Amino acid sequence: VVIKERLEVAYLKSPLFFKMYCVVVLIFACNMEGREHNINWHQGPWGRCMGDDCGPGGIQTRAVWCAHVEGWTTLPTNCKQPERPDNQQSCFRVCDWHKELYDWQIGSWNQCRPVLSRSHEKPLECLRGEEGIQTRDITCVQKSNGVPAEDVICEYFEPKPRQEQACLIPCRQDCIVAEFSPWSECSKTCGNGLQHRTRNVVAPPQFGGSACPNLTEFQMCQSSPCTVEESLYSLNVGPWSACSVPHSRQVRNRNRQNRQENKYWDIQIGYQTRQVTCTHKNGKTAALSFCNQEKLPITFQSCVITKECQVSEWSEWTPCSKTCFDMTTPKGNRTRSRTIRQLPVGSESECPQLEEAEQCVSQGDGVAPCITYGWRSTEWTECRVDPLLSQQDKRRGNQTALCGGGIQTREVYCVQHSTLLPRTSRPVDRKLCTGPLPSTSQLCHVPCPTECETSAWSAWGPCTYESCDDPQAKKGFKLRKRRITNEPTGGTGNCPHLLEAIPCEEPSCYDWRITGLEECIPDNEKPCGPGTQVPVVVCVNSDGEEVDRQLCRDAIYPIPVVCEAPCPKDCVLSMWSAWSSCSHTCSGKTTEGKQLRARSILAYAGEGGAQCPNSSALQETRSCNEHSCTVYHWQTGPWGQCIEDTSVSAFNSSASWNGEATCSVGMQTRKVICVRVNVGQVGPKKCPESLRPETVRPCLLPCRKDCIVTPFSDWTPCPSSCQEGVTVRKQSRHRVIIQLPANGGRECPDSLFEERECEASPVCHSYRWKTHKWRRCQLVPWYVRQDSPGAQETCGPGLQARAITCRRQDGGQADISECLKYSGPLPPLTQMCQIPCQDDCQFTNWSKFSPCNGDCGGVRTRKRTLVGKSKKKDKCRNSQLYPLIENQFCPCDKYSAQPVGNWSDCILPEGKMEVLLGMKVPGDVKECGQGYRYQAMACYDQNNRLVETSRCNSHGYIEEACIIPCPSDCKLSEWSNWSRCSKSCGSGVKVRSKWLREKPYNGGRPCPKLDHINQVYEVVPCHSDCSQYIWVTEPWSVCKVTNVDLKENCGEGVQTRKVRCMLNTVDGPSDTVEDYLCDPEDMPLGARKCTLPCPEDCVMSEWGSWSQCSLVSSISKCHNYTECLRQPDDGKPCPAATEAEACTLNKNCYHYDYNVTDWSTCQLSEKAVCGSGIKTRMLDCVRSDGKSVDLKYCEQLGLEKTWQMNMSCVVECPVNCQLSDWSAWSECSQTCGLTGKMIRRRTINQPFQGDGRPCPSQMEQFKPCPVKPCYRWQYGQWSTCKVEVKDAQCGEGTRVRNISCVVYDGSIEDVGKVVDEEFCGEIEPIIDGDKKIILEETCTFPCPGDCYLREWSEWSLCQLTCFNGEDLGFGGVQVRSRAVIIQDLENQHLCPEQALETRPCNDGQCYEYKWMASPWKGSSRTVWCQRSDGLNVTGGCLVMRQPDADRSCNPPCSQPHAYCSETRTCSCEDGYTEVMSSDGTLEQCTLIPVVVIPTMEDKKGDVKTSRAVNPTQPSSNQTGRGRTWFLQPFGPDGRLKTWVYGVAAGAFVLLIFIVSMIYLSPHRLQNNRLKPLTLAYDGDADM
Repeated sequence: VVIKERLEVAYLKSPLFFKMYCVVVLIFACNMEGREHNINWHQGPWGRCMGDDCGPGGIQTRAVWCAHVEGWTTLPTNCKQPERPDNQQSCFRVCDWHKELYDWQIGSWNQCRPVLSRSHEKPLECLRGEEGIQTRDITCVQKSNGVPAEDVICEYFEPKPRQEQACLIPCRQDCIVAEFSPWSECSKTCGNGLQHRTRNVVAPPQFGGSACPNLTEFQMCQSSPCTVEESLYSLNVGPWSACSVPHSRQVRNRNRQNRQENKYWDIQIGYQTRQVTCTHKNGKTAALSFCNQEKLPITFQSCVITKECQVSEWSEWTPCSKTCFDMTTPKGNRTRSRTIRQLPVGSESECPQLEEAEQCVSQGDGVAPCITYGWRSTEWTECRVDPLLSQQDKRRGNQTALCGGGIQTREVYCVQHSTLLPRTSRPVDRKLCTGPLPSTSQLCHVPCPTECETSAWSAWGPCTYESCDDPQAKKGFKLRKRRITNEPTGGTGNCPHLLEAIPCEEPSCYDWRITGLEECIPDNEKPCGPGTQVPVVVCVNSDGEEVDRQLCRDAIYPIPVVCEAPCPKDCVLSMWSAWSSCSHTCSGKTTEGKQLRARSILAYAGEGGAQCPNSSALQETRSCNEHSCTVYHWQTGPWGQCIEDTSVSAFNSSASWNGEATCSVGMQTRKVICVRVNVGQVGPKKCPESLRPETVRPCLLPCRKDCIVTPFSDWTPCPSSCQEGVTVRKQSRHRVIIQLPANGGRECPDSLFEERECEASPVCHSYRWKTHKWRRCQLVPWYVRQDSPGAQETCGPGLQARAITCRRQDGGQADISECLKYSGPLPPLTQMCQIPCQDDCQFTNWSKFSPCNGDCGGVRTRKRTLVGKSKKKDKCRNSQLYPLIENQFCPCDKYSAQPVGNWSDCILPEGKMEVLLGMKVPGDVKECGQGYRYQAMACYDQNNRLVETSRCNSHGYIEEACIIPCPSDCKLSEWSNWSRCSKSCGSGVKVRSKWLREKPYNGGRPCPKLDHINQVYEVVPCHSDCSQYIWVTEPWSVCKVTNVDLKENCGEGVQTRKVRCMLNTVDGPSDTVEDYLCDPEDMPLGARKCTLPCPEDCVMSEWGSWSQCSLVSSISKCHNYTECLRQPDDGKPCPAATEAEACTLNKNCYHYDYNVTDWSTCQLSEKAVCGSGIKTRMLDCVRSDGKSVDLKYCEQLGLEKTWQMNMSCVVECPVNCQLSDWSAWSECSQTCGLTGKMIRRRTINQPFQGDGRPCPSQMEQFKPCPVKPCYRWQYGQWSTCKVEVKDAQCGEGTRVRNISCVVYDGSIEDVGKVVDEEFCGEIEPIIDGDKKIILEETCTFPCPGDCYLREWSEWSLCQLTCFNGEDLGFGGVQVRSRAVIIQDLENQHLCPEQALETRPCNDGQCYEYKWMASPWKGSSRTVWCQRSDGLNVTGGCLVMRQPDADRSCNPPCSQPHAYCSETRTCSCEDGYTEVMSSDGTLEQCTLIPVVVIPTMEDKKGDVKTSRAVNPTQPSSNQTGRGRTWFLQPFGPDGRLKTWVYGVAAGAFVLLIFIVSMIYLSPHRLQNNRLKPLTLAYDGDADM
């Protein structure tokens, strides 16, 4: 509609515009129509399920929008509204408690299916297998009923497990069989028969492999012709029928005769029958008359009616053994039981399990939470440094003030966890604590005491009052002081005295100090001559500090000093020098302090002028340090013990002093005395009273700490069950000290361990089976056997039964379940019996053999006697047929001992340990020295059977002394002395070293890192005071004129002065030292040029010091000044009194800056071994030319110092490895045999740290057990299957085996040797884990012509599925097989299939199969497949890799002297060359000409002989007479050989060369005559 309206408007305005508009609208409409197909609804993922309640009913939403396929969003109206997806849906809101209701149900993996590969061609050879994929079903279900639920519920708690995984489809494995056995004997002793041979399966077919080949092969065999006709029929005995119950009348008689005394079984004796048939060799049954027999076999016998075991219903479950609720500890158990109502009789199945147990958890409102247990520890013991001392430092062990890193220990015990239990919980059994054991030792730190460090003494001060606030008449002291530069541990009371005093007279508190002199002013205002100098003074106190001038009003003001201003032509003297340092620090009878000063002549006097004084007047001396050398000071003793002060109220107990809780205040006192230096105590008045240190101070008393012990643990339990062979048991209890007493607290109790005897444990009841008398022999009912020929009603074979009861060892009745548990297998309830007929002989049982008396070669006997009427029968008394005595030789016992097994470890005697300072270091037991090692001895009898070692008079061991070498630690020397500081000014380093004295060995403590000369260094910064040593100069001498003018003593000359290096002290330079200690760059000049003024010249003073430069530039200058001392005569000018010099950097102007050194190594206290220390570094003031100068230059500039000069550090403590004690020896690993071992172990209590001694590698030791013979019951071999019936040839028979007691050495390989059964008397008859002993079993003896299966083969070795020796994870498999045996080829159709049986197995191995080949014999060889263990097999090797077994040529090599080569081509023998046909086949072999080269020894060699020699004929030449080459130009393929081409090419080159030479030199050949050819002639007639 819109478009129509717009078209009408456009048409009215302009027809042309209307046309254009139509085109645009059409294009737009077409685009819109196309876009409708490209715009679709899009939706985002569903949001989280929201709602008020858990479960169904929640709502979740998602975003829905309209968008183009290219990605841009458009209006929703552009999408089709009916197709709009929902943006809201109902959902299941999951809450946390749903986790208990829902879970993932994970199915098993499906079969591995191949993945479709890109290429459809499969490789010819399968190497590893084919990649596949397998899936499984995963569903979210309700735990209670397994109903499926939505996956989102389970995904809320746990991601969905993966539903598919990669898998491997292994290569198909064909059946692998072993080699055939040898051929059997012929099946018939005469005539035509069959031989067979069999093989067994080694590996079954797997993963679609081919089936097994026939396991049996047959061949005809023929013996001598039969003389008697072969019987075609055999008497076949059938199996026994089931046991039948006789008629009721017979049952009543039987019950009357065999009444049982036990409710647990009811034995019924019945009968069973069997059929006897006559069988043709083709397997068909014939009439009995065809079988020739004297009498038919017995077809009946007595038997026991089979009764299965009957048990009661299960009892109720017992209460859960765990009566509390706890999800972390293991669950409890509960049991239920049932009883036997009827024991099995005649049945092979045993009774089912009578007890059943399952895990359980007690839950419910009334169930208390379980008691939990945890480790608790005592306080750490005092930190001890001495255990960490290295071996070379153990002599320091007697030092009591050791500090630094140490070790401390604590005891750990197990307690019951509870918030209500006090700290002193009683200890419980350590086994109840399951968490990790807390450490029982740790490194600790004993703070090192800081030594008090003081500064040097100051200079002596002036004589001053003791106190200027209270001056006393004429009593004064001169004082000198020093200050504490490093505060000591424990306060300043441990420092030496800081003040010394000398009594003096006329003290004053303030005095004037002359700082300089003003200009010399002549008297009477004259221009020159005598005058005075006014001193410049300041007022100072006794410490030398400038104070207000008013305070010096009582002091004597200094008077002006007399001086002289020289007149022209007068002698001019220099100013006095400074006073020298005092020669002595004090004055006494023998010492007096003196100071000197001097001046020199600057100009001599002229004519008429004042003359210069003599030399003595140029020096002045004055006394100094006139005070006495008697020095006094206060000396303080140590502070006494803190004694409680009852006059002061007690502090709050929470007060703290040095980090320790304190409980009361006390007082401490110390002794203070006045001491005269080098003399001793004097009266207190000699020392200044006002400066006397305090003698009393308050102190805080630490709280008393009583000993705290835990309560005693519960008594250890006494044995609750009966114990055999144990006389009296003891029970004990203990308690643990958790806090040691301190500060006078209550001491610990003496007893921490108590012990008492247990009450007598209950007597063990042992149980035994009691067998009652055998009942009457029960025959097969007469109505069954009456038809049998020769049967008599009252005699014959039968069965008899007996009753069995359970008794205690004392004879009392016991429940049968006790005997079933403790008394071994049930004795037989029935036995075969015989009621003798009239003609039978009856005997008693054989007695036991009589004992041997130990005589070698003696005889032992056993007897039996005739019973009843048999005594009178002659045939019964025939000792040949029925012997009554049997003899047996006694064994000759000879025993020999021999060692077996390896030597044990070297074992030290127990009970020795090192004790260090009275404390046993944990694990520091004796680890080296002499010990013993042991080897077990085995004893054998003369039959090489193992017997008890006591038979060989041996205690079971060979003992041998051995040595465990002691570990030796690295031994270093003591530290050397510190070297001198590397710099005399500023910061340098000083070094000390240790050198290696002995290397470590046998696991000793290792050395620290040493340098190439086996030394270890310690380097620390040091600082040398730049003013410690100074250059001191004397005044310049008089200028000595070099060119002497006799008229006037003036002019140019030289003057000198003494320069000395001196030690600078507070009192000034003191002693002269070596010049190298002073800075050579700063050494003043000792001589200089000078000018001695003439009398009329102006005399100037010495130049002063240069002024300082303000900044470095060519404009900035520094200045030097002088003054005129004597005016010139006649108005001569004086030289300039000022000189200037440009400021030049590093020449007369310098910058200064701080420089910090590197950190030192970590420095410990002298008494510390390790632990916390300090690293230091130094601050230097460095001039801009790089020279270190005194710090005052930088301090004057006020430069900022931002560096930290000290830093804490740690030297790792050398902790030796600490081991636990050896555990007790374990039980023997074998109860008997040769290889039993006892082991003991130890554990690491503290691993080694730093340079500590490492842990030894041996953490366990073994010792062989005494050899004991092993005994076991062992089956013999099964007999061959026999049909017991005398005249029957085949059918149901029996095979038997015996059981015997064997002795063996405990190894699997030892098959054992038979011994008397009494050695196995205490061993329950269990063979291969089976209690059921089977000595007889039915078997089938095949009839002639039958086809049957052989017995099962042995199980094969366990074999894995592998690739390149790597298990692919499909598990191991074993296989056994049964081969088919055919006796008559006519009956092949009746043969069963050969049988195969597999089973999974563990401990499998990977085997490889390789083709093997014998050497070639002609054109053939043998090729076979072999397993990697050497077994020859069929199958297993890849057919495509099978080597050739035949290499014959096709067509065959029929030419003379030709043979078939390895390449299956015809070749010629040596000496012949091949001549090939056009089609590449050998045509003939041609003889090669032979060239014989004569040797030097062959005197008859003929140089011109060349003859053909048949290479196949024997050579007539003797060995060594000549050498022969056979030239064969053709190869085996008939082509020319390569060397032929080479020879041809060489000959061609040589020919060209000869032709060229002839062409190039024709004239030479023409001019030279040919020389005759001379041949060597050896007398041959042919020449």
